[in-house]
Amino acid sequence: MKKLVSLGELLMRLSCEDALRFSQVNNFKVVYGGSEANVLITAANFGLETEFLSVLPENDLGKSAIHDLRNNNVGLNHIKFEGQRLGLYFLETGAINRPGKIIYDRENSAFSQIEPEWFDWDEIFKDCNWFHWSGITPAISAKAAQVCMHAVKVAKSKGIKISGDLNFRGNLWQYKGANPEETMTKLVGQTDVLLAGAYACNQFFNIKDIQNNHELSKALIKKFPSLEKIAITNREELNASHHKWSADLFTGSKLLSSIEYNIYPIVDRVGAGDSFMGALIYGLQHFKEQKALDFATAASCLKHAIVGDFNRVSKEEVLELIEGDGSGRTKR
Repeated sequence: MKKLVSLGELLMRLSCEDALRFSQVNNFKVVYGGSEANVLITAANFGLETEFLSVLPENDLGKSAIHDLRNNNVGLNHIKFEGQRLGLYFLETGAINRPGKIIYDRENSAFSQIEPEWFDWDEIFKDCNWFHWSGITPAISAKAAQVCMHAVKVAKSKGIKISGDLNFRGNLWQYKGANPEETMTKLVGQTDVLLAGAYACNQFFNIKDIQNNHELSKALIKKFPSLEKIAITNREELNASHHKWSADLFTGSKLLSSIEYNIYPIVDRVGAGDSFMGALIYGLQHFKEQKALDFATAASCLKHAIVGDFNRVSKEEVLELIEGDGSGRTKR
């Protein structure tokens, strides 16, 4: 059985509409999301069985937050309802030459108080063949970092494939005793498939003076010999509304590259990297490596046309884009 498990915080997103700035809005549009949940939604839409591990406040907001996950067939058997506060983030969408902004408000959230003893890890990993983590989770609190490392350790001991996304967030890692390099070194050292990037590698591991993705991949393999595959997304920002998007996959012996997509105008870029990872996890289990990369890149390209954090596209829509139908014509 192919079951994907992930651990992370589910957030309420409050976003400005119609390219308004924070100083202009009287109302925010509310959706829910979070890196790991975004990955699971993508994978579940393509047919993988999934399970989400999280902690939410025991109130109506906590219950509302999981509504979309339930409707998209994400497993919620191990959600814990504890604490009082749902984490938030505020989004000001960029437009043309004005960049977007994100403000987090997640300190002392219910998830930040998570404990490893709250979960039955043997039951969670029963029938699981893949565990995914994100670098956001250990950046939230010391307790979240502890649980993330514990989950990876247990998954590794059971022979489960482990993927990770470095996901560096400079405005997190603020708790007492936070040591990003030490924590991420332990996590990546037990990981098989990694989504990386030059900036995150520089911030976490002081990997510098890299000329291209092939050099970056080799530097990571040298530091973390257990890595089997390294994925890197490439975003060229012509302006806030017009990007070029592609990806590479290092397989240990060669670097595979996708085609480049020209995305204009962007509807919502949040969650694109997560949708890439969810699609790659699916693709690596169903396709050969090149097609898995193409599938993930196409899926994340389509995410730019979907409002909200979650990628609401089907496997058939992704395959149509791979095969060359990117016209956007109405299907009748």
